[in-house]
Amino acid sequence: MSFVKADFIRSVLNSPRRRVVPIMTSPGEELIGVRPCELFRSGECQFRCIEALAAAAPVDAQVTLMDLSVEAEAFGCEIVFSDHANPTVAAPAAGTAEEIAALAVPGVGTGRTAEVLTCARMCASHLERPTFAGIIGPYSLAGRIADMTEMMVLAAAEPETAHALLRKVTDFLKQYAAALKATGVAGLMIAEPAAGLISPDMCQEFSSDYLKEIVAEVRDSSFMVILHNCGNTTKQVTAMLSTGADALHVGNAVDMTAILPQVPAPTLAMGNLDPVGVFRNMPPEQIYAATLDLLEKTAPYPNYVLSSGCDLPPGVPMSHIEAFLNALNHYNSRFEGER
Repeated sequence: MSFVKADFIRSVLNSPRRRVVPIMTSPGEELIGVRPCELFRSGECQFRCIEALAAAAPVDAQVTLMDLSVEAEAFGCEIVFSDHANPTVAAPAAGTAEEIAALAVPGVGTGRTAEVLTCARMCASHLERPTFAGIIGPYSLAGRIADMTEMMVLAAAEPETAHALLRKVTDFLKQYAAALKATGVAGLMIAEPAAGLISPDMCQEFSSDYLKEIVAEVRDSSFMVILHNCGNTTKQVTAMLSTGADALHVGNAVDMTAILPQVPAPTLAMGNLDPVGVFRNMPPEQIYAATLDLLEKTAPYPNYVLSSGCDLPPGVPMSHIEAFLNALNHYNSRFEGER
């Protein structure tokens, strides 16, 4: 099924019925009986997980795995795999000016980036629904390569060194984004959560200015780019908008109704039910109520798209996702006959 970006955005803006694009892959692990340590090493396995979710949960678009260790591994970081959680970076690869200067920019396809490309290619070829491929943002990747605390110190005290690292990771991410686009997916979701830890001015300088390059590399009339930041983004919306992304996706650290007035159409705003506090920990009836409450609060904003605040963690049962979607269907039922 071909994805037409303009039609999707128009369908959001011109109808009171809400679209839904949650970030969720972990619930698919149980559907296909696989452990995270297996899932995150195999692109074919990732596709089967997303395929199973697509059959079980009728949403408007799928998102591939939000694995923020893939690109860091390609740069040489040591990765720890788990039977119960997403992979994590065990140790940084380069933190000093000398180490950053010597750091090699990997080729696309290095390490598990090849598996991500396999998953994206299979999703584009076999799923009826559009798929957005996941990729990390430049500041978040630099923080994994150099250590997050060290990256914040570099940005404040040694900005030239911070920019040298950001230049390398951005050059890689532009090539990687282009390769993901070439698989045929409908768009890209760039996860830049670490930018939520810094000031708005620093967010502009050390994140958004580099994100602009990545967005410009791939965004066009048919390819959609979504910028995700699950940090405290209330004062960072201007910097996020400056990237040129088609949509901003925010987390539950912020009030959605504080973000929406800052996002002018046709840019879309997505979010932001708590993945843990709501999706995993609440019983289905409370998830249903929380979803309806969010939909009612965001009703005045035509550019809103319902979503989770971030990737759903392991342990979220399908009955909880069904409660979320049932609430959406109930809300949309009042607009029967509307497109």
